[in-house]
Amino acid sequence: MNDVEDLKEFAYIHARAQRIFNYKTVVSRIDNDGPGGPGSWVHEWRTVGQALEKRGRLMDACRHYNMARFPHVDGPARQEALDLCVDAFTRWRDEKRPGIERIDLDLPTGRVSCWAEGLSATDPKPLLLIMGGITSIKEQWAQGLVLPRRLGMAGLAIELPGVGQNTMPYGADSWTMLPALLDEVSGRAKVDETYALAYSFSGHMVLQCARKDPRIRGLVTASAPISDFFADREWQRQVPRLTKETLAHLMGVPVDGLADGLSGWGLADAELAGLDIPVYSLASLREEIIPSGDVARLRAHVRRLELLVNDDQHASPRHVLESKLWTALSIMNMAGIHGPQRALISVLLRVLRARHRPVPASSTAAGQN
Repeated sequence: MNDVEDLKEFAYIHARAQRIFNYKTVVSRIDNDGPGGPGSWVHEWRTVGQALEKRGRLMDACRHYNMARFPHVDGPARQEALDLCVDAFTRWRDEKRPGIERIDLDLPTGRVSCWAEGLSATDPKPLLLIMGGITSIKEQWAQGLVLPRRLGMAGLAIELPGVGQNTMPYGADSWTMLPALLDEVSGRAKVDETYALAYSFSGHMVLQCARKDPRIRGLVTASAPISDFFADREWQRQVPRLTKETLAHLMGVPVDGLADGLSGWGLADAELAGLDIPVYSLASLREEIIPSGDVARLRAHVRRLELLVNDDQHASPRHVLESKLWTALSIMNMAGIHGPQRALISVLLRVLRARHRPVPASSTAAGQN
């Protein structure tokens, strides 16, 4: 059971990112995180989702079911919400986007499921991996598969181990699932030209993989832990409890054993210096989860870094539109995609950044050609 006020605060950015505009109305009816009765987190989000589903608004229903199972499945009520979410997305896919296919890959430690679009044995394209952090499922990110399609790429929407329907435990070697997925779609995508849009903890996982697998050609990330997060126990003590409880759940360890479980996960300075890929990273000055030392390590050691800094909290909730434009532009830059789209996005991003008086970064500002 989660603290309700923590849930409301942490779920806000997920609601905004999914364009859920009735967020305040729904949470005003929530006063507990019980097993699914009236007034509970799951019940209120699920009820709205069911009403939307009856009206045929399957994607809106999917988004509300996703909020109902947030931050992770901890019992039957959230499991039902996840099942409803996946079912609504599948039906929406069948009706609106039949080109999206589901891939299930059985690995020694569990099953990895993902949504894919643009795979073709006769016309393979560069591949974009899309991954969220410890609280976001593949159905949330699969809506973004329209981006690689518009950019002439294939796309895979993936979950971190332990998240959603990914049954692998989250551990130091979880990055090995990525090469296995690339092997699975090899021949239907140009996996030697794989790029990743990977937020938060998945950004760390992609960096781990890029050290070993040269098929990873570039990364766009935001609020990613690098090294200090995993080693600094004093910092860990002030990390929000919901984050720690979710991490512990994914790893299968008690919360009081989390620090020991995370020990040794960090990337060494030499490992960062050895990366030969472009890394585009968004950082927030008032970050409550990722320590500033991790941003400093990126600045000091990653040779091909493009850093964008916002005066904001974790994941920059006050900069959602800017983040989406910056993300699209960064993918185009690292993949060498040109054209009128790139120029238009660059102009729009500069206008928005001017309004927010962006914080200077030590690397080239995102949005430059």
